[in-house]
Amino acid sequence: MNKNKSQSAAGRAVKDYFSQNWGILAGLGILIIVFSIFGNNFLTQKNLLNLLRTCATNCYLAIGVQMAIILAGIDLTGGALAALSGVMTVAAFQWWGMPVQIAVVLGVLIGLVIGFLNGFIVAYTGIHPFVVTLAMQSICRGTAYLVANGSPVTAYGNDAFAVIGQGSLGPVPLPVIYMIIFLVLDFLFLNKTKTGRYIYAVGGNEVSARFSGINVKKIKILVWTISGILAGFCGVVLASRLASGQPATGEGYETDAIAAAVLGGTSFFGGTGSVGGLLIGVLIIGLISNGLNLMHVNSYWQFVLKGIIIIAAVYVDMMKQRKQNSAK
Repeated sequence: MNKNKSQSAAGRAVKDYFSQNWGILAGLGILIIVFSIFGNNFLTQKNLLNLLRTCATNCYLAIGVQMAIILAGIDLTGGALAALSGVMTVAAFQWWGMPVQIAVVLGVLIGLVIGFLNGFIVAYTGIHPFVVTLAMQSICRGTAYLVANGSPVTAYGNDAFAVIGQGSLGPVPLPVIYMIIFLVLDFLFLNKTKTGRYIYAVGGNEVSARFSGINVKKIKILVWTISGILAGFCGVVLASRLASGQPATGEGYETDAIAAAVLGGTSFFGGTGSVGGLLIGVLIIGLISNGLNLMHVNSYWQFVLKGIIIIAAVYVDMMKQRKQNSAK
């Protein structure tokens, strides 16, 4: 009896997932077909694994950005914070003699501190998250250049560090394993914990959430701190993959993360967003970059296309909100 109930519940969950995301799933399928036909070596194992690696680093940032957007906020710090984290991590063991493990922890802690500062300023000053995280983006990028003296900090043949971003578990790259773990944790956190439900409640109606006893300031600090930790980890993985901490790395990464979140159905009005939708958004953004590169399309067109995608996705979200408001 219980087995039948669990199977029927799982069946309903799968049905709901496809009914809620059929549009972007269709778009994902169309992209796969187009790039399979016109993209040179698109379906090779080497290219697909490279695609997943690219999606993984975007996904780390997109998870944090999605939480911020669910709160009706934004986080623009991701790419610059990843650069700072990568530079500091490599500098820590290459220049300052720290053990690699301590250097990696330092890189993630930098993300935690910056994320906490973002959340604290947003929660206690009332300054809009766009302004706060845009300013912090500039601070992180400038600090990365200052620490690195404007040049990449090279990790000379350090195998223990290289394995973080270049290693694999069987055929699956470790960055993809990290991505899967983070997505599972994100799903459990948002859907199975009281704090996750509070995030949706604050994003849906902050005033009502406050009157219902939710500590809104605490929730905001937590969300931006999580986003910072993920950006810090992203920086460590990127530095490991590139075998260097590069202050210029991560430029435009926040755009990819935002595009993935809004494509996945996360509403800029707050209170809405799913992990399943986010994964599809991440895959679509990764496919666009990978497929256009294989088709030898000028890389600058990728920036144009991603900008169009964000505008279109936000417009569709606005139409949904207007339709819901008129129906009330």
